[in-house]
Amino acid sequence: MVRALVRLTGLLLVSASIQASAQSFPITVVPAQVESGSPVLLHLEAPANAAIDGNWLGRKLEFFPSHDGRSWFALAGVDVEAPSLAQIKAEVELKTKIFATTAAEPLWSSNFRAPVAAPPTDSFGTRRMFNGKLASIHKGMDFHAASGTPVHAANSGVVVLARPLYYEGNCVVIDHGLGLYTISMHLSRIDVAEGKHVATGELIGLSGATGRVTGPHLHWAVRWRDTYLDPAKLLRLDLSGVR
Repeated sequence: MVRALVRLTGLLLVSASIQASAQSFPITVVPAQVESGSPVLLHLEAPANAAIDGNWLGRKLEFFPSHDGRSWFALAGVDVEAPSLAQIKAEVELKTKIFATTAAEPLWSSNFRAPVAAPPTDSFGTRRMFNGKLASIHKGMDFHAASGTPVHAANSGVVVLARPLYYEGNCVVIDHGLGLYTISMHLSRIDVAEGKHVATGELIGLSGATGRVTGPHLHWAVRWRDTYLDPAKLLRLDLSGVR
């Protein structure tokens, strides 16, 4: 069994696990410093009659002999998003944990307010298609907010997340109690810390274009338990006589 280790953007990956008969042979990986999106050439010094089987990041390697019959080669590669996979997995686990815990009483008071003074788009529920298939459903409201526009808490609650994420960019999640959350994404700056109690209208950050976006705007989402709700409908709901 022959193994080669390759360092990829701070992550130590097993580049190849090669079974070549019962004998070990030296293997070379080019380039030695693999980057995302990079093609990779593996060179194994083994005789032409060697039985070689291998895999690269969970994918089967197809080895072919060299012209002189003294070694074997295989082509492989690294996906463009490979360095982010560990981060994305960790963030999914983080968000699952956050949304699994909520205040046991309402933390909000009266009506919810728009988080930013900018025109919104009627984009909630928009279905995005790719090659004739449903790629995603827009689960929030986008505001045409220039970078640096103040973003406020739509209602009182507790900040349960205030940090940069891969897709959401600088993100603030406020727990309003009983499983109701508001989520502000793509901020250029975060002005609150996790665990902070915020009042309605309190500054939580500035809008921006961080994360996976094409331009500056505020993506604002409303979540109840594991369901995303239409933010526009929450803003129109009259709660003034409730609390």
